[in-house]
Amino acid sequence: MRREAYSELLKAIRAGRFVYTGEIEPVKTTSLEEVLTTAKLLKGYVAAVNITDNPTAFAYMNALIPSYFIQKEVGLEAVYQVTVRDRNRLAITADLLAAGALGIKNVLALSGDHTTVGDDPRAKPVYDIDSTNLVELLSRMVDDGTDLKGNKIDHPPKFNIGIAGNPNADPLEPEIMKIERKIGLGADFIQTQAVYDLDLAKKFLEETSKFNVPVIIGIAPFKSMSMMEWMVKNVPGIVVPEELQHRLKSAREKGGKEGFLNENIEIFGELVKNLRGMPGVRGIHIMTIGFEWVIPKIIERANQ
Repeated sequence: MRREAYSELLKAIRAGRFVYTGEIEPVKTTSLEEVLTTAKLLKGYVAAVNITDNPTAFAYMNALIPSYFIQKEVGLEAVYQVTVRDRNRLAITADLLAAGALGIKNVLALSGDHTTVGDDPRAKPVYDIDSTNLVELLSRMVDDGTDLKGNKIDHPPKFNIGIAGNPNADPLEPEIMKIERKIGLGADFIQTQAVYDLDLAKKFLEETSKFNVPVIIGIAPFKSMSMMEWMVKNVPGIVVPEELQHRLKSAREKGGKEGFLNENIEIFGELVKNLRGMPGVRGIHIMTIGFEWVIPKIIERANQ
């Protein structure tokens, strides 16, 4: 039995609309100015925006605060990302109760990259529970009004639950098994890591079609050559085809920074157009940290 659609994002998907989502990364600051400015830029182009939780183990502003203010002041729905890396089950439960009180409707359950890749590798990872346990916690809170121990929750939150998927996983079978477990525990939608290879995306969609759960495919254009090289080297689960890297390197050499960004729009506009035509794709998640202005241009290119 499917959970009720509490969020506008899931309501749109179930109504048959193809959705776009974006992503905002709160940085190491106490100011919300940049976060809110970016959200205003994205409003009208995306159905919801992900707020990252200490991405790649960098210590940034807690994702709950910008999630709340983006919904309150911008009117754009948030997808509140929660990792199990940094907090035990008590702290996570407390944060989720706070999220419910603040009107958050989408939670994306994540493991989180290991602290060794972050901005302070001395940090000790927690992993009191894993991302599967987090899905179970969320489902118990929403559907049963309890926590993992069975303790009763007064006025339980009403979330729709997203999980991550990695089409780049090799082998893919263990990834599909993890996804199946999480769907069995109550996940409402799948949002994937960045995909650059259509064949990998197609295979992932074929394997997940049996679950009858909407899939939002992730893409991540590159702001610069250094960003591309860093992601290829340091971000777990990212596979960028050599041909794509060559196209961008060639564009940078011939046209400088402007040529590089224009080639991004061309490449990722084509990619979105091709992904949108694949059975099972219900949306595209565009991750463009620091150059969100490119999102409408990619969508326009995809519509040509």
